[in-house]
Amino acid sequence: MASPGTDEKSPQGTHDEQLRLLQWETFDKWMDNVATERRRSRRWKIFFRCVFFVFLFASLANTIYFWHFSLAEDDEPPVHHLGVVDVEGVIDTEQPANATRINEGLRRAMENELTDAVILRINSPGGSPVQSQRIYNEIRYLREQNPDKPILAWIEDVGASGAYYVASAASKIYAAPASLVGSIGVIHSGFGFQNVLDELNVERRLFTAGQNKAFLDPFVDVKPEQREFWQSVLNTTHAQFIQDVKQGRGDRLVETEELFSGLVWNGEQAKGLGLVDSIATLEELSRELMGDITLRNYTPRLPLFERLGKGLGPVVQQLFGGYETSSPVQFRWQ
Repeated sequence: MASPGTDEKSPQGTHDEQLRLLQWETFDKWMDNVATERRRSRRWKIFFRCVFFVFLFASLANTIYFWHFSLAEDDEPPVHHLGVVDVEGVIDTEQPANATRINEGLRRAMENELTDAVILRINSPGGSPVQSQRIYNEIRYLREQNPDKPILAWIEDVGASGAYYVASAASKIYAAPASLVGSIGVIHSGFGFQNVLDELNVERRLFTAGQNKAFLDPFVDVKPEQREFWQSVLNTTHAQFIQDVKQGRGDRLVETEELFSGLVWNGEQAKGLGLVDSIATLEELSRELMGDITLRNYTPRLPLFERLGKGLGPVVQQLFGGYETSSPVQFRWQ
């Protein structure tokens, strides 16, 4: 039994004090975790903001650079020159390399009496069959209307599939030695997710009128007859491609089993197959035709926001999975 002067705590008091200490420790740990998460979140916000501003700055710098040189081209003195029209990037209605824009540039270049020849500067993997055919047909038409003013194609890095389709309409095709040329074929790609819904125990409700209306739907099984039909569509489109390339290139083509198989070659190999007439850089081509480098770009200028998108777009598209296209069937090298 404790003496009256002894300061001894009861068991209940000791328990309450331990509980309070535990609560404070728990609260301190929780606050530390909150602070840590906030710091981590703040760091990620700073990181993404920095990345965004780097992309924005690069896009603005790219836009100002091209704006400066396009203004300089507009102010050039009226002298004889080679007109240049760019076919750059995926050929598609929703991309800068669309038929409306390229054909307008071709017409502007051909209408100028000081333009001695027009060069299609091509750096494209191809794209929409319809857009490629529109450009091809316009080149053929302009050549017929202006027989004394040649339209030439020069392939820079890539002139494949639909881009080669376009080039084949030109009077002659030049290419850089290490460029990639060819890929005369048609492609359609997609995924089948029909088993995913079963795994997730999800029912998809799709209503159609017409038994084949949804045969390209990724959540629907493709029947053998539908697969055969779609292959016939690709084959017919491929046949159109081959026919127009033969019409454009004529007897310059060295036909082999692989020529129209979808393979791609470098510039030197393409010359051996008759896909290309000569190997040259743009500067060499200009000197050959004019004696010096006298070029003027007739590609219609993009609106400001599209120019910003052009600078930023390729980076974003590479990060997040490529380009959106308007057509499921593509003249495109991948």
